[in-house]
Amino acid sequence: MVETVVASAGTSMNTRSIVTADLASGVDLARGQSLSEQVRESLESMVISGVLLPGSRIDEAELTQKFNVSRTPMREAIKALIATGMLENRPRQGVSVAALSTSALLEMFEVMSMLEGMCAKYAARRAAPEQIAMLEEIHTRLENAMERADPELFYSTNLEFHEVIYAATHTDFLADQTRSLRRRVAMYWKQVTFLPGRMAGSIKEHLEIIRAIKTKDSKLAELAASQHICLLGDNMIDFIARLPRTIISD
Repeated sequence: MVETVVASAGTSMNTRSIVTADLASGVDLARGQSLSEQVRESLESMVISGVLLPGSRIDEAELTQKFNVSRTPMREAIKALIATGMLENRPRQGVSVAALSTSALLEMFEVMSMLEGMCAKYAARRAAPEQIAMLEEIHTRLENAMERADPELFYSTNLEFHEVIYAATHTDFLADQTRSLRRRVAMYWKQVTFLPGRMAGSIKEHLEIIRAIKTKDSKLAELAASQHICLLGDNMIDFIARLPRTIISD
Protein backbone atom coordinates (compact mmCIF):
# COMPACT_ATOMS: atom_id res chain seq x y z
CA MET A 1 0.00 0.00 0.00
CA VAL A 2 1.13 3.56 -0.63
CA GLU A 3 1.05 4.62 3.03
CA THR A 4 3.59 1.89 3.85
CA VAL A 5 5.86 3.03 1.06
CA VAL A 6 5.73 6.63 2.25
CA ALA A 7 6.72 5.59 5.74
CA SER A 8 9.65 3.53 4.49
CA ALA A 9 10.87 6.50 2.49
CA GLY A 10 11.34 8.42 5.71
CA THR A 11 8.87 11.23 5.10
CA SER A 12 6.01 12.44 7.24
CA MET A 13 3.97 13.63 4.26
CA ASN A 14 1.08 11.43 3.22
CA THR A 15 0.44 10.55 -0.40
CA ARG A 16 -2.61 12.79 -0.68
CA SER A 17 -0.66 15.90 0.35
CA ILE A 18 2.15 15.08 -2.08
CA VAL A 19 -0.21 14.51 -4.96
CA THR A 20 -2.30 17.58 -4.19
CA ALA A 21 0.76 19.81 -3.97
CA ASP A 22 2.19 18.40 -7.17
CA LEU A 23 -1.00 18.77 -9.16
CA ALA A 24 -1.66 22.22 -7.79
CA SER A 25 1.79 23.77 -8.22
CA GLY A 26 3.72 21.58 -10.62
CA VAL A 27 1.26 21.27 -13.50
CA ASP A 28 -0.15 23.98 -15.71
CA LEU A 29 -3.16 23.19 -17.85
CA ALA A 30 -2.30 26.22 -19.98
CA ARG A 31 0.62 24.20 -21.29
CA GLY A 32 -1.95 21.99 -22.99
CA GLN A 33 -1.39 18.95 -20.78
CA SER A 34 -4.04 16.28 -20.54
CA LEU A 35 -5.14 14.96 -17.16
CA SER A 36 -3.25 11.70 -17.78
CA GLU A 37 -0.06 13.70 -18.43
CA GLN A 38 -0.54 15.55 -15.15
CA VAL A 39 -0.99 12.27 -13.30
CA ARG A 40 2.04 10.75 -15.07
CA GLU A 41 4.23 13.68 -14.00
CA SER A 42 3.03 13.36 -10.41
CA LEU A 43 3.67 9.61 -10.30
CA GLU A 44 7.07 10.11 -11.90
CA SER A 45 7.96 12.73 -9.28
CA MET A 46 6.96 10.34 -6.51
CA VAL A 47 9.29 7.68 -7.91
CA ILE A 48 12.20 10.07 -8.48
CA SER A 49 11.88 11.56 -4.99
CA GLY A 50 11.77 8.12 -3.38
CA VAL A 51 8.20 8.38 -2.11
CA LEU A 52 7.50 5.30 -4.21
CA LEU A 53 10.49 2.99 -3.93
CA PRO A 54 11.66 0.33 -6.42
CA GLY A 55 9.65 -2.84 -5.91
CA SER A 56 6.67 -0.95 -4.47
CA ARG A 57 3.33 -2.16 -5.82
CA ILE A 58 1.22 0.38 -7.70
CA ASP A 59 -2.36 0.13 -6.46
CA GLU A 60 -4.39 1.68 -9.27
CA ALA A 61 -7.63 1.87 -7.29
CA GLU A 62 -6.00 3.47 -4.28
CA LEU A 63 -4.05 6.01 -6.34
CA THR A 64 -7.16 6.86 -8.37
CA GLN A 65 -8.93 7.74 -5.14
CA LYS A 66 -6.01 9.72 -3.74
CA PHE A 67 -5.49 11.66 -6.97
CA ASN A 68 -9.24 12.22 -7.20
CA VAL A 69 -9.30 11.19 -10.86
CA SER A 70 -11.11 8.52 -12.85
CA ARG A 71 -9.48 5.22 -13.77
CA THR A 72 -8.88 6.20 -17.41
CA PRO A 73 -6.23 8.92 -16.87
CA MET A 74 -4.62 6.82 -14.14
CA ARG A 75 -4.36 3.79 -16.43
CA GLU A 76 -2.98 5.94 -19.24
CA ALA A 77 -0.39 7.43 -16.89
CA ILE A 78 0.66 4.00 -15.64
CA LYS A 79 0.94 2.67 -19.20
CA ALA A 80 3.13 5.64 -20.14
CA LEU A 81 5.50 4.98 -17.23
CA ILE A 82 5.63 1.27 -18.06
CA ALA A 83 6.70 2.28 -21.57
CA THR A 84 9.58 4.34 -20.14
CA GLY A 85 10.71 1.47 -17.92
CA MET A 86 10.04 3.35 -14.70
CA LEU A 87 7.20 0.94 -13.86
CA GLU A 88 6.92 -2.73 -14.77
CA ASN A 89 3.95 -5.07 -15.16
CA ARG A 90 4.67 -8.66 -14.20
CA PRO A 91 2.22 -11.52 -14.75
CA ARG A 92 0.31 -12.42 -11.58
CA GLN A 93 2.18 -9.70 -9.67
CA GLY A 94 0.73 -6.55 -11.13
CA VAL A 95 2.41 -3.19 -11.65
CA SER A 96 5.29 -2.06 -9.47
CA VAL A 97 8.12 0.45 -9.50
CA ALA A 98 10.95 -1.08 -11.53
CA ALA A 99 14.19 -1.90 -9.73
CA LEU A 100 17.36 -1.86 -11.81
CA SER A 101 20.08 -4.47 -11.61
CA THR A 102 23.61 -3.27 -10.90
CA SER A 103 24.70 -4.16 -14.43
CA ALA A 104 21.76 -2.30 -16.01
CA LEU A 105 22.41 0.71 -13.82
CA LEU A 106 26.08 0.87 -14.80
CA GLU A 107 25.16 0.56 -18.48
CA MET A 108 22.73 3.45 -18.13
CA PHE A 109 25.37 5.60 -16.45
CA GLU A 110 27.76 4.82 -19.29
CA VAL A 111 25.21 5.95 -21.87
CA MET A 112 24.34 8.94 -19.70
CA SER A 113 28.00 9.92 -19.71
CA MET A 114 28.06 9.92 -23.51
CA LEU A 115 24.80 11.85 -23.84
CA GLU A 116 25.88 14.51 -21.34
CA GLY A 117 29.14 14.85 -23.23
CA MET A 118 27.28 15.39 -26.50
CA CYS A 119 25.04 17.99 -24.88
CA ALA A 120 28.03 19.94 -23.58
CA LYS A 121 29.71 19.72 -26.98
CA TYR A 122 26.75 21.30 -28.75
CA ALA A 123 26.28 23.80 -25.92
CA ALA A 124 29.87 24.96 -26.43
CA ARG A 125 29.04 25.65 -30.07
CA ARG A 126 25.60 27.17 -29.61
CA ALA A 127 25.09 28.54 -26.09
CA ALA A 128 23.81 32.11 -25.96
CA PRO A 129 25.56 34.60 -23.63
CA GLU A 130 22.56 34.62 -21.30
CA GLN A 131 22.72 30.82 -21.00
CA ILE A 132 26.38 30.98 -20.02
CA ALA A 133 25.46 33.64 -17.46
CA MET A 134 22.78 31.30 -16.11
CA LEU A 135 25.33 28.50 -15.71
CA GLU A 136 27.60 30.83 -13.75
CA GLU A 137 24.74 32.00 -11.53
CA ILE A 138 23.64 28.43 -10.81
CA HIS A 139 27.25 27.50 -10.10
CA THR A 140 27.36 30.19 -7.40
CA ARG A 141 24.22 28.71 -5.81
CA LEU A 142 25.81 25.26 -5.91
CA GLU A 143 28.81 26.63 -4.01
CA ASN A 144 26.44 28.09 -1.42
CA ALA A 145 24.65 24.75 -1.07
CA MET A 146 27.99 23.02 -0.53
CA GLU A 147 29.02 25.57 2.10
CA ARG A 148 25.73 24.93 3.88
CA ALA A 149 26.37 21.17 3.66
CA ASP A 150 22.94 20.76 2.09
CA PRO A 151 23.06 17.84 -0.39
CA GLU A 152 19.32 18.01 -1.08
CA LEU A 153 19.59 21.64 -2.20
CA PHE A 154 22.78 20.83 -4.09
CA TYR A 155 21.04 18.02 -5.97
CA SER A 156 18.02 20.08 -7.02
CA THR A 157 20.22 23.02 -8.04
CA ASN A 158 22.46 20.66 -9.99
CA LEU A 159 19.45 19.61 -12.05
CA GLU A 160 18.98 23.25 -13.04
CA PHE A 161 22.62 23.39 -14.18
CA HIS A 162 22.18 20.44 -16.49
CA GLU A 163 18.83 21.69 -17.80
CA VAL A 164 20.52 24.89 -18.99
CA ILE A 165 23.09 22.82 -20.86
CA TYR A 166 20.33 20.75 -22.48
CA ALA A 167 18.57 23.92 -23.61
CA ALA A 168 21.84 25.34 -24.93
CA THR A 169 22.24 22.42 -27.34
CA HIS A 170 19.31 23.74 -29.41
CA THR A 171 18.80 20.09 -30.34
CA ASP A 172 15.46 19.00 -28.93
CA PHE A 173 15.84 15.29 -29.66
CA LEU A 174 19.21 15.01 -27.91
CA ALA A 175 17.99 17.08 -24.98
CA ASP A 176 14.82 14.99 -24.62
CA GLN A 177 16.70 11.68 -24.74
CA THR A 178 19.26 12.86 -22.19
CA ARG A 179 16.56 14.22 -19.92
CA SER A 180 14.57 10.99 -20.18
CA LEU A 181 17.52 8.82 -19.18
CA ARG A 182 18.45 11.17 -16.35
CA ARG A 183 14.91 10.85 -14.95
CA ARG A 184 15.14 7.07 -15.25
CA VAL A 185 18.25 6.88 -13.05
CA ALA A 186 17.48 9.94 -10.89
CA MET A 187 16.70 8.01 -7.73
CA TYR A 188 20.00 6.17 -8.00
CA TRP A 189 22.09 9.11 -9.19
CA LYS A 190 20.91 11.18 -6.26
CA GLN A 191 22.90 8.83 -4.02
CA VAL A 192 26.10 10.08 -5.69
CA THR A 193 25.52 13.53 -4.18
CA PHE A 194 25.87 12.02 -0.71
CA LEU A 195 29.26 10.43 -1.37
CA PRO A 196 32.01 12.03 0.76
CA GLY A 197 33.65 14.88 -1.13
CA ARG A 198 31.33 14.54 -4.10
CA MET A 199 29.87 18.04 -3.89
CA ALA A 200 33.36 19.59 -3.95
CA GLY A 201 34.31 17.36 -6.87
CA SER A 202 31.17 18.33 -8.74
CA ILE A 203 31.89 22.03 -8.21
CA LYS A 204 35.35 21.64 -9.74
CA GLU A 205 33.98 19.66 -12.70
CA HIS A 206 31.25 22.22 -13.34
CA LEU A 207 33.87 24.96 -13.53
CA GLU A 208 35.70 23.01 -16.22
CA ILE A 209 32.47 22.57 -18.17
CA ILE A 210 31.58 26.27 -17.91
CA ARG A 211 35.04 27.36 -19.03
CA ALA A 212 34.93 25.02 -22.02
CA ILE A 213 31.48 26.23 -23.05
CA LYS A 214 32.47 29.86 -22.51
CA THR A 215 35.56 29.50 -24.73
CA LYS A 216 33.60 27.44 -27.28
CA ASP A 217 35.98 24.50 -26.87
CA SER A 218 33.54 21.77 -27.87
CA LYS A 219 36.01 18.89 -27.49
CA LEU A 220 36.99 19.90 -23.97
CA ALA A 221 33.35 20.50 -23.05
CA GLU A 222 32.40 17.02 -24.23
CA LEU A 223 35.27 15.40 -22.32
CA ALA A 224 34.62 17.37 -19.13
CA ALA A 225 30.88 16.65 -19.11
CA SER A 226 31.38 12.98 -19.91
CA GLN A 227 33.90 12.54 -17.10
CA HIS A 228 31.61 14.48 -14.77
CA ILE A 229 29.00 11.73 -15.06
CA CYS A 230 31.32 8.74 -15.40
CA LEU A 231 32.15 6.96 -12.16
CA LEU A 232 35.46 5.11 -12.09
CA GLY A 233 37.48 3.05 -9.65
CA ASP A 234 36.86 3.68 -5.96
CA ASN A 235 34.06 6.15 -6.73
CA MET A 236 32.10 3.41 -8.48
CA ILE A 237 32.72 0.95 -5.65
CA ASP A 238 31.63 3.53 -3.08
CA PHE A 239 28.52 4.35 -5.09
CA ILE A 240 27.41 0.73 -5.46
CA ALA A 241 28.11 0.05 -1.79
CA ARG A 242 26.01 3.03 -0.77
CA LEU A 243 22.90 2.00 -2.66
CA PRO A 244 20.22 0.49 -0.41
CA ARG A 245 19.80 -3.19 -1.27
CA THR A 246 16.06 -2.63 -1.46
CA ILE A 247 16.36 -0.56 -4.66
CA ILE A 248 18.60 -2.98 -6.58
CA SER A 249 17.11 -6.05 -8.26
CA ASP A 250 20.26 -8.25 -8.10
